[in-house]
Amino acid sequence: MSSVVLDSSALLACLNQEAGSEAVVDMVAGALLCTVNLAETITVLVRQGASRDKALEILQLWDFQVVDFERSLAEETGALIEQTRSSGLSLGDRACLALARVRSLPAVTADRSWRGIEVGVRIQLIR
Repeated sequence: MSSVVLDSSALLACLNQEAGSEAVVDMVAGALLCTVNLAETITVLVRQGASRDKALEILQLWDFQVVDFERSLAEETGALIEQTRSSGLSLGDRACLALARVRSLPAVTADRSWRGIEVGVRIQLIR
């Protein structure tokens, strides 16, 4: 059963062994990741020099569950702009929060700009 929703920043911290990654390693198994955040993660890995295939190979080693960005999640994500505008959250950030809200799960991030956001989701900062 899923216990958290991962933001791409948390997953990337784990993959790159950055500060706070030790907190994420134990959460990855069974965690949820929205397809928008999957795309963001692949984008960063490719920017860091991995090929598409290597990025996919790396991600297949981790036991998280990918959740499709369907219409209802898109609507929830879009509506979150009202509550998050002042924090400058990206589409990916809001997609993660929307999935967490819909599934009533905490959202895990390395992004400090999420601090203090009130969207009806428990936000867990890893650093």
